[in-house]
Amino acid sequence: MGVEVRLLTGAGVEQHLPEALPTLVAAGEGLVWVDMPSCDAAGARVLSEVFGFHPLAVRDCVERNRVPKVRAYADHVFVVLHAPERGAGGHVHYVELDQFIGPRYLVTVHGPANPAVSREAMLRETGEVAARLDAGRLRPTSPFDLAYAIGSALAHRQEAFIEATTGEVWRLEQRVTGGHLGDPEQLLDELFRARHGLLAVRTMGALGREALDRLSVLARTAPPGGHPTPVAPDSVAIRALLAARPLVDDLADQFDRIRALADAQRDYLQGVIEFYRTLTETKMTIAAERFAVIAAVTLPITALSSVLGMNIIVNDRSQYPELLIVLAVMAAMSATLLRWARRRGWW
Repeated sequence: MGVEVRLLTGAGVEQHLPEALPTLVAAGEGLVWVDMPSCDAAGARVLSEVFGFHPLAVRDCVERNRVPKVRAYADHVFVVLHAPERGAGGHVHYVELDQFIGPRYLVTVHGPANPAVSREAMLRETGEVAARLDAGRLRPTSPFDLAYAIGSALAHRQEAFIEATTGEVWRLEQRVTGGHLGDPEQLLDELFRARHGLLAVRTMGALGREALDRLSVLARTAPPGGHPTPVAPDSVAIRALLAARPLVDDLADQFDRIRALADAQRDYLQGVIEFYRTLTETKMTIAAERFAVIAAVTLPITALSSVLGMNIIVNDRSQYPELLIVLAVMAAMSATLLRWARRRGWW
């Protein structure tokens, strides 16, 4: 499975083998952090048998969740969040991170992902937090402290994604306003891929905020009776939520900021798209007007040549002076029409 097990105590951080999990959980000493790169059959057994998690929550770790969610059980809280990862073709992958937050433990499970997403991208947030723990730069005192650190790292990843996309938007704006459009199809493809990226990360931030707001509500009231395992207001999970509510609210604000940033950049990009659309429509209108002027200027030539052309050129009795006169009349009529079009501002 590649599972990493850490025991956080006042003395520091200890790494253990997965086989030691039942003993560590039963002892209830320190804070146990279990990080699972994926939830295969062996991982599902650990979640069910060692921790006793609800079958619905275990199933959510095995299957892909397309939206963030929160579920509160008697002794733990289950949270699903997403991080963005840019694909090779510009598509935005949803990298899922599941968390079980208990009284003395945190279990993080990296949900199913597209095979195109690298392992490094899937483990980025937990890897950063683990490095801080091992270096002594982070000393969480509760599972919610540790979950908050991981959630903040995920929010920072979303913000970095917006920052990178904003750089793309600025470059596209410079191309459009500078007139360096290049291949129109390629430019449109780049514009709409940037818009897709901003919409994706905006959705992650907005839905993440909604899920964390749910945690704040659970900290004040018991969930509805329709929940798979109704939680009493004085349960272990709710008491832990009450203590961690400031962290939950702060993390919710971080995701709300992500939503606001993505909205602002999306509106900015929409202005670039509208400018490009107006510029293209204006150029097409000018081109159509010029083609119309060309048709009007050449109309007398077409008319005279169709009426007199064959008679003058083919007829054996035609003389060159007659041909020259007709050509001069054609040129004079076309020049007059062209001069008139210029005075009207059509050319």
